[in-house]
Amino acid sequence: MTFVFDARVASRGFDVSLEVKPGETVAVLGPNGAGKSTLLDLAAGLLRADSGRAVLDDTVLFDAVGGGRFTPPHERGVSLLAQQPLLFPHLSVLENVAFGPRSSGVSRLESRETARHWLAEVEALDLADRRPTQLSGGQAQRIAVARALASDPKLLLLDEPLAALDVAVAPALRRMLRRVLAGRTVLIVTHDILDAFTLADRVVVLDHGRIVEQGPTRDVLERPRSRFAAGLAALNLLVGVRTERGIRLDDGAEIAGASSLSPGTPAAAAVRPPAVRVSLDEPAEVNRLRGEVLDVEPRGDLVRVRSRHLAADVAPAVVADLDLAPGSTVWFAFDPAAVQIYAG
Repeated sequence: MTFVFDARVASRGFDVSLEVKPGETVAVLGPNGAGKSTLLDLAAGLLRADSGRAVLDDTVLFDAVGGGRFTPPHERGVSLLAQQPLLFPHLSVLENVAFGPRSSGVSRLESRETARHWLAEVEALDLADRRPTQLSGGQAQRIAVARALASDPKLLLLDEPLAALDVAVAPALRRMLRRVLAGRTVLIVTHDILDAFTLADRVVVLDHGRIVEQGPTRDVLERPRSRFAAGLAALNLLVGVRTERGIRLDDGAEIAGASSLSPGTPAAAAVRPPAVRVSLDEPAEVNRLRGEVLDVEPRGDLVRVRSRHLAADVAPAVVADLDLAPGSTVWFAFDPAAVQIYAG
């Protein structure tokens, strides 16, 4: 089912147009306040747009121009799965999953059969007779997925479905989602790059209520053009103009690196933090930038040293030897071979 969406909400500075193709999963990324929840609420019918129009296959979800048409949430063919399972505590697992088809007029017998089918799909059929209070977090989220799918939605909206789960449980749930979402039209809001890589065909990045970048998942997350996507992908992003030997940054500094782009073309350069070295004295490397340390953050067996424009992952001994702390002025250096230059 094709989902065509165009909406504006003035009070939230929201102005977004996008399309989700039949059977496509689109991951929506962005910092807090970017408009991700507004997008889902508009699609689900929990919020009205000031202007715009949304159509799901042949159903007009809303048309703020053409007479103010608004289809109620329960008539949209849209299921929203929130961060929390929100299961009905007084119903069994089976009755929770059967609730959707039952409320749409399906017989009790048929709705229970549908519920059993989806419980089997999410590998939770053995939980059918339990109450929600008897479930673990991972089990409850499986049931919530089954309940969302049992109503056979034309569009499935997922709002950070794995955010509240223990890291030990998330991988199994992610594999399950990848299997049951195949062939469905899905919008998934997430802050987890692994969710995007594992589940999404395409990525849309929102910031301040606007789309700042979109495209196939690997294209966006391996060659980001927005600082948020670069941060999510753990990449340093430098923006400027292509030169004969690399890229000239907005502040006039030049970075060497290979690229097929023509000189004068707007360009971006990505560098992974582990490829960046830190020193107090000016290094001999051609690629070197000076900056003030903003923070020093332990990350496993490495420490991330971050300035305004660059971050480096270095050994704790380096931090100790250089006596690095916020406010220190240091040099960041990296090899031209570590730089990936592409169209900005």
